[in-house]
Amino acid sequence: MDLDVFVSAHRAEWDRLDALLSRRRRLDGAEADELVTLYQRTATHLSLLQTSAPDPQLTGRLSQLVARARSTVTGARTASWRDVTGFLTRGFPAAVYRSRRWWIPTALVSTAVAILLGWWIGAHPEVQSSIAAPAQLRQMTRPGGEYETYYSSHPAASFAAQVWTNNAKAAAMCLVLGVFLGLPVLWILFENMLNLGVGFGLMSSAGRLDTFLGLVLPHGLLELTAVFVAAGTGLRLGWTLIDPGPRTRRAALAEEGRAAVGMAIGLTLVLFVSGAIEGFVTPSGLPTWARIGIGVVAEVAFLTYVYVLGGRAVREGETGDLDAAERSSSVPTAA
Repeated sequence: MDLDVFVSAHRAEWDRLDALLSRRRRLDGAEADELVTLYQRTATHLSLLQTSAPDPQLTGRLSQLVARARSTVTGARTASWRDVTGFLTRGFPAAVYRSRRWWIPTALVSTAVAILLGWWIGAHPEVQSSIAAPAQLRQMTRPGGEYETYYSSHPAASFAAQVWTNNAKAAAMCLVLGVFLGLPVLWILFENMLNLGVGFGLMSSAGRLDTFLGLVLPHGLLELTAVFVAAGTGLRLGWTLIDPGPRTRRAALAEEGRAAVGMAIGLTLVLFVSGAIEGFVTPSGLPTWARIGIGVVAEVAFLTYVYVLGGRAVREGETGDLDAAERSSSVPTAA
């Protein structure tokens, strides 16, 4: 594309759109129709420039122009409780459901890795001695030791808030860093599975695996599911850079990135529930079966929510992305 020729051919239209948007008086019918037409043309021009001849200064000017025109044409829009309800009942579960082919394998492989690490650590005393001295290991794994007191060492509300913050940060990192071809996501997953495997191995070698599972499962089922969803979505985002499918790489990354941002908000709520369970249920005096039962109920409720509401929304065309009116305008491209 010859940028100078393109600018010369369309500058008058952009200036006219700018003039219409700057009018202080109310536009008449003909002017309103003209504004809509110029807005659509300018949005097309902007899309062509972004894909064929990116020029930062010109692209910035047209982006502002298109944004102003869109605001004028569609009217100012403010968030409402309907948006929140739509996000929780359609957008978020649909996004999680759509990415299930990524996070379910991620969950299965990661769990297998944690179990293998735990078996390796538990079956090899020399590996355990490389983790800590024998006296320290006994201190950690004995009844009333560090593994047990960890969950009751702070006030429940404070501990729940700390756990929620840490887990939400890990999930957000998985979602955001997925854009780097998913490599940082694999490292974050490995660190989490290594920590889980160390606890599994040390407590099993001390003959207290049942105690360990009774402490981890109540909150861990939902917490790890949220982490696996975030990691799977991050890996999918990274793969989008490699194989965008029929979309342009820019459009594919934008669509999946917007869905990932929305998913981060939803997973924060899920992790809030798991943090509350970890802070109030895990260290409680309830029988082990009751604590694990609460964790199982929370996990089943989340999966049912995803597969029932999310599956229905996806079948109705929901993708978890923003509504068409809220996305940047674009033009069709050849596959």
